[in-house]
Amino acid sequence: MLIAVRYDLSDVKLAEALDDRASFRRFCGFAAQEPTPERTAFVRLRRQLVARGLDQVLFAEVTEQLKAKAVKVKTGTLVDATVITSASEQDQDARWSGHQRRRAIHGYKAHVGADADTAIVERVSVTPGNAHDGRSGEGALPDRPGTVFADSAYRSQLFATAVRIRGGVPHVVQTSIWAHQDDRTAVRRLRDWNNSIHRVRCRIEKIFGTWKRSLWVTPHALARTG
Repeated sequence: MLIAVRYDLSDVKLAEALDDRASFRRFCGFAAQEPTPERTAFVRLRRQLVARGLDQVLFAEVTEQLKAKAVKVKTGTLVDATVITSASEQDQDARWSGHQRRRAIHGYKAHVGADADTAIVERVSVTPGNAHDGRSGEGALPDRPGTVFADSAYRSQLFATAVRIRGGVPHVVQTSIWAHQDDRTAVRRLRDWNNSIHRVRCRIEKIFGTWKRSLWVTPHALARTG
């Protein structure tokens, strides 16, 4: 699964790569002629990790090892949320999540905090789908987050306070600014501020893309890692 994340591989592509690439075989401890797992084995493995309560242990251990190997000092955190569709509308824990430009989805939200430089996921918190990002984002904040980059959904005093309590500095996309009506300088400052955040914050979209293509699991499994 580490290889799948590193090279953005689906279960099918990972099974093919393990069967074909000698370097992947060596990394996973397979001999040259030894059979490698087929794609459904990865699905069963993820389910067993959750059932045995090992997903959270492995998540923490891998994160700490990767952080220990990082050369750069932590400078910031990316915070965002993605919607997880429930398996059934009969799921009593899920809620409808609406969006003005998309159809409503019955499910959950995964609130994620990732290192701004390495994109290593450090915190995951799962809430019902109707939870407000600004009021739920605290669960995605790691200790000592540094500069926290987030979109306008996190434009709340509650989130800003949670960031500062941990010694961080909130950098949140703004939708308006106090200024005189004809103050073009203020408009430029607002645009520059938001662009500086977008350039960094957009890195978290690759994390969500990888999850949905390669590693998507149930909301309950994600909740255990939070």
